[in-house]
Amino acid sequence: SPEAYFSILNLSSLSVSAFTKKPKSQEAEEGSSVVFEAGTEKPEAKVKWQCNSKDIASDNKYVITADGNKHSLTIQAITKEDANVYAVIAGGSKVKFDLKVITNAEPEPEPEPAPPAAAPTGEETTAPAPEAPPADGRFSECGRYCVKPHDILLFCAGENITFVAKVNAESLLKKPTIKWFKGKWMDLASKSGKHLQLKETYDRNTKIYTFEMQIIAAKANFAGGYRCEVLSKDKFDSCNFDLTVHGEYFFILFVSTDGKEDSGELDFSTLLRKRYESVSTEPDVDVWEILSHAPASEYEKIAFQYGITDLRGMLKRLKKMKKEEKKSEAFLKKLDPAYQVTKGHKIKLAVQVANADVEVKWQKNGKDIQPTGRYIFESVGNMRYLTINHCSLADDATYSCVVGEDKCTTELFVKEPPVMIVKNLEDQMVMKGERVELECEVSEEGANVKWEKDGVELTRDESFKYRFKKDGCKHILIINEATKEDCGHYKVKTNGGESVAELMVQEKDLEVYQSIADLTVKAKDQAVFKCEVSDENVRGTWYKNGVEVKLDARVNITHIGRIHKLTIDDVKPEDEGDYTFVPDGYAFNLSAKLNFLEVKIDYVPRQDPPKIHLDCTGRTAESTIVVVAGNKLRLDVPITGDPAPTVIWTKGEKVSRPPGSPQLLPLCSVLNEGDGRVHVETTQGHCVFTIEGAERQDEGIYSVVVRNPAGEDTADINVKVVDVPDAPQTPRILSVGEDSCVVQWDPPKFDGGQPIIGYVIERKKKQSYRWMRLNFDPYPETTYEAKRMIEGVPYEMRIYAVNSIGMSRHSPASQPFVPVAPTSEPVGLCVEDISDTSISLKWRPPERVGSAELEGYVVEYCKEGTDEWIPAIQGLTERTSLIVRDLTTGDKLQFRVRAFNMAGPSAPATLAQPVTIREIMQRPKIWLPRNLRQTLIKKVGETVNLLIPFQGKPRPKVTWHKDGEPLNASFASVRNSDLDSILFIRKTERKHSGRYELQVQIENVEDTATVNLQIVDLPGPPEGLKIMDIWGFNVALEWKPPKENGNCEITGYTVQKADKKTMEWFTVYHQYRRTNCVVSDLIMGNEYVFRVFAMNLVGLSQDACNTKDSAYIQKTGIAYKPPSYKEHDFSEAPKFTHPLVNRSIIAGYSATLSCSVRGIPKPKVTWYKNKMDITNEAKYRMLSKQGVLTLEIRKPCPFDGGVYMCKAVNDSGEDVVECKLEVRKTPQTAELAENVNKCCLKKCDDKTTNILYLLVPSG
Repeated sequence: SPEAYFSILNLSSLSVSAFTKKPKSQEAEEGSSVVFEAGTEKPEAKVKWQCNSKDIASDNKYVITADGNKHSLTIQAITKEDANVYAVIAGGSKVKFDLKVITNAEPEPEPEPAPPAAAPTGEETTAPAPEAPPADGRFSECGRYCVKPHDILLFCAGENITFVAKVNAESLLKKPTIKWFKGKWMDLASKSGKHLQLKETYDRNTKIYTFEMQIIAAKANFAGGYRCEVLSKDKFDSCNFDLTVHGEYFFILFVSTDGKEDSGELDFSTLLRKRYESVSTEPDVDVWEILSHAPASEYEKIAFQYGITDLRGMLKRLKKMKKEEKKSEAFLKKLDPAYQVTKGHKIKLAVQVANADVEVKWQKNGKDIQPTGRYIFESVGNMRYLTINHCSLADDATYSCVVGEDKCTTELFVKEPPVMIVKNLEDQMVMKGERVELECEVSEEGANVKWEKDGVELTRDESFKYRFKKDGCKHILIINEATKEDCGHYKVKTNGGESVAELMVQEKDLEVYQSIADLTVKAKDQAVFKCEVSDENVRGTWYKNGVEVKLDARVNITHIGRIHKLTIDDVKPEDEGDYTFVPDGYAFNLSAKLNFLEVKIDYVPRQDPPKIHLDCTGRTAESTIVVVAGNKLRLDVPITGDPAPTVIWTKGEKVSRPPGSPQLLPLCSVLNEGDGRVHVETTQGHCVFTIEGAERQDEGIYSVVVRNPAGEDTADINVKVVDVPDAPQTPRILSVGEDSCVVQWDPPKFDGGQPIIGYVIERKKKQSYRWMRLNFDPYPETTYEAKRMIEGVPYEMRIYAVNSIGMSRHSPASQPFVPVAPTSEPVGLCVEDISDTSISLKWRPPERVGSAELEGYVVEYCKEGTDEWIPAIQGLTERTSLIVRDLTTGDKLQFRVRAFNMAGPSAPATLAQPVTIREIMQRPKIWLPRNLRQTLIKKVGETVNLLIPFQGKPRPKVTWHKDGEPLNASFASVRNSDLDSILFIRKTERKHSGRYELQVQIENVEDTATVNLQIVDLPGPPEGLKIMDIWGFNVALEWKPPKENGNCEITGYTVQKADKKTMEWFTVYHQYRRTNCVVSDLIMGNEYVFRVFAMNLVGLSQDACNTKDSAYIQKTGIAYKPPSYKEHDFSEAPKFTHPLVNRSIIAGYSATLSCSVRGIPKPKVTWYKNKMDITNEAKYRMLSKQGVLTLEIRKPCPFDGGVYMCKAVNDSGEDVVECKLEVRKTPQTAELAENVNKCCLKKCDDKTTNILYLLVPSG
């Protein structure tokens, strides 16, 4: 099949509707009920109903039902307030429909005979809308055609046709968007089906998108103009191509079936009969030649006569032909096709006309624009400008520039300002299974944002993994039950900025810091089971022999931080058993046994000496026991002896004694149960020493002494208490980078009795309260480089120490720091000036400063052949220029400049080659300002301040002269510097006028400049004002110019008159150039005097010249003779003084056509449309007021367009005026208008009369 290939940028996949049946717009009477029905593809699809974009819930007013894939909305007891726009949403599809409420009191209008037409569905997709055109003010041509698009000529109907578009997407960030159109408005995406298929493919190797539009079994009516449009983020282009199918002409009617099985049909009507039964043998006639010379009102007749059915295509071709025939002679450069401006900014539209004196008119949407504060008209030579200040969304319109009959048009698009992010996202670290909320705040309420994870856009899915919440200016991303896969960088984007945060998810590994231990207690003692876990939020349950422990008066369960306790007071024998602690949510438990000790006293007459059995394998009796701080220290020493020995526990060092000396107690403290933590128990065969919650001070050597009458025994036990380490010292920030820092800290003062395994580092943003852990495994060093930070954001760091016992408290937070990178090197370093002992350098700031403020610059130099760089000044300089002084003449030095910010110095900017310190001779040159090259005019009393720059080395000698004489210091003040000279006169007088000469001299070389100064003053009064003649009501005056003209030309005179009775002066002439004049229109019988002022560029003379004599206007006798004349015939034929103007309006909005007519007697006015009288049509209203005629068209539709004519008739004649009215379609009705804008020709039964039916859409 034939194919057409073309390449354009930006195409996108078509959205698929989720509806199989869509609700239609309906009309209903007040008080009745109406039902809207919809069908979905999937039975389990969730459907939501809306009214005016607000969700609807079932109540007494609205009834919402769902049965499988059938859904309905019932509105009961309809009122006028129910006339709104409704919508139904399923998945990503949204269908809009209207409800019109008919009032019972209003009679229904009689419907016009027209075939039924399907209502537009208004389906729209919730996908993001394409972004606006580029911000430079116009659309950019983005498509580069690999093969030029060409029209297709199909000789036989029924063949297949394929149009192919290929796009190179190497420079695109996302998939482009494409739309196929037939004619001007018909979007072919909704016609995809049986006869039309749209396909797309993507080649990852070549990065080319291929889009195909295939027309299957083409019919004759498929012929016409087609258009393909592409849109990307900042690019737009379109391509037009034609399809011609040769065959017999048919009349067709397009009717949309809207989603049914045959929705892909382009021809939805039965083909009517042929226009002609036989082939005409007449010679060929050029129809286009006839149409090009025929009036517009005859187009329809000629089209039917020669069998042209595509009236729209015919008009389009005629318009193109006329454009080709008539080139614009009024414009040399027309307006661009489109402009774009940001809301609140201004834009200037410019055209270039051929005639510099021609007048232009500016129009907005066809209406003339009047110059105001917002609309400014400018005319500069052949250029004409329209400036629009403070553009608003109302300025988004079509603008035209009209010169006579020629017009050029453009579209102005107003873009709203970007949405900025006010509050950024914050990094978070959560445990697995927890809920995550990432929150940001934007500058505009209701703005749209886009969420991304690791560069991939996030959308709502059926699992509701991600939820998006809006609360005013706040936008929240909610993640339910976070998993390890949710780790990554999350980004929120607006059209004005973006914010990034990192989410880290940690597994819940519960560590047991202290397990519960077995207990042996006596009756009425207290038993305490205690354990410590790593998570203070974890709760748990205690069990005894598999049964949950219940609280009562003796049993108490506590949970404080990470420690869980079970306390049993007044222990009884039934309390003996196995006790277990089970943490909630974890598959392990901690168990211990409670032993009840029964005290029995037996009488044994035999005596055995006491013996301590600490080592049954032959080891020494001294041993070391290690206990974790906070845990229970329990020393269970096996002993024997009869009778039962007494036990004494002591803590301290042993005291040695010689053999045979009497026994002494050690010099130590005897431990008893005075301390609530210490418990001493002696049972048969055991002595138990217990300390609850061991502390550091409990560390030492414990001695146990057992005695009975048969003797004694002693043993020493070394107890070591270990604990978590102390907190490390405050960390120090050694250096920072663009997204990193190096932090260092000192180890803790006490390591807890166990070696330090490593450290855990945490960071947070300064304004945040959430700390994020940087490492999960202990870091062994005391210097760490933290990465993946955001430049310009203040951070703080803190450290934990870890040993085998656990993790310490955190260290104090470090001083806040900001990750920044050094700036780039300064640019443009050069030598500005040089002398024998100094050099002047200048440079420009670095191109990249970064987020940290630029602190200043350091200038250094070194002698050639050495590497020692010497600072030119102490500290930093904020200026971009510097004079380095006190240098040695003749030295060859190299200079460099470095920029400093918080991160340190930048790379140096160095001169291309060393510089020799020696002054260079420079010829004197005066740079006379442009405004002083002409005569400088000043008024008397004003200040003169002339600044004239010059150059020259060494410093030149400067001299001023006036009119060839040296300038006197008392006459004017002069100040000279190395680079300029200033002449200052505080208060000018007439004597300061003259020729001033500046001379700059170095040795024998000099340069001069001349300034002409003219001091002007008010002129004197004119002289010799005389009355030369008096006649009738006129007086002739004459005078001489003033002697004193104020040192400038006399520009005119002001002549005034006064009646001698009142002596009130009135101006007769102002800025009168001659020295004589005639004063007219004087009043008879009055006597007048006159005076004249002289005028120059300063103003009017202070005094006037008055006439010595007065002028008396004589009274003369007048005999009235009534004139004789014929009676005038006032009758006049009608004539339109203001014609009708061609207009272009939007369908659905009422419009008016106006003109004005005059005629005597008052003419009778009749309105016509396409030469048909519309006086009695209810759609139109005719108004006439003071000769202004107005035709009001109520809610026009596209078929109200045409040629309108107004005819005025009276007894003296008639006059006619006409105009063209174009009705533009709204986007919702574009498809319907395209379908129904066809004509049908039908033969009546008698086969003698042809009837033309014009299809008009209902409503």
